[in-house]
Amino acid sequence: MKPTAFHRAWLIVATTLIAACADSTNSPRFAPAAPSLTTVNLGTCSDLAASGELTFHAYAAGVQIYRWTGTAWDFVAPRATLYADAQRSAIVGSHYAGPRWESVSGSTVNGAVAKRCTPNSNAIAWLLLDATSSAGPGVLDGVTQIQRVNTVGGVAPSAPGAVVGDIAEVPYTAEYFFYRGE
Repeated sequence: MKPTAFHRAWLIVATTLIAACADSTNSPRFAPAAPSLTTVNLGTCSDLAASGELTFHAYAAGVQIYRWTGTAWDFVAPRATLYADAQRSAIVGSHYAGPRWESVSGSTVNGAVAKRCTPNSNAIAWLLLDATSSAGPGVLDGVTQIQRVNTVGGVAPSAPGAVVGDIAEVPYTAEYFFYRGE
């Protein structure tokens, strides 16, 4: 489910209040932690290495949407919520058709697949995407590349659809890493 304008506004207000209340002499400002480049383990998918500075990391949980053509399942779009951590304790954005990612602050980035790698045939491919556009202000403004890694699920159904046009929503999880060019 895509967050509504009300939810985004509420999250922005809550985040702003937390940041404003933080005592800068005793605690850091509230911000999503950016992992170091060494935390992105590409394993056998080393050709998905991104260039630039890692600026944002999110965990996704959602669905990959497919439509039955009569002979195959065609990919339609993703629909996922982005979280600050693997425990899904705080929503930081959403991911949907485009492919497009949107932060709770309203910044966005669109991407196009540059490279694919399939380390697990039971999960959707890992990807390196080049940003085609971004807008801000916010954490996604200026992003130049995106990695989708550590995928679980999301593969098109193996059984055929009942009728042309059937829709299948297949659950998936993944991690997304966002980079800005050097």
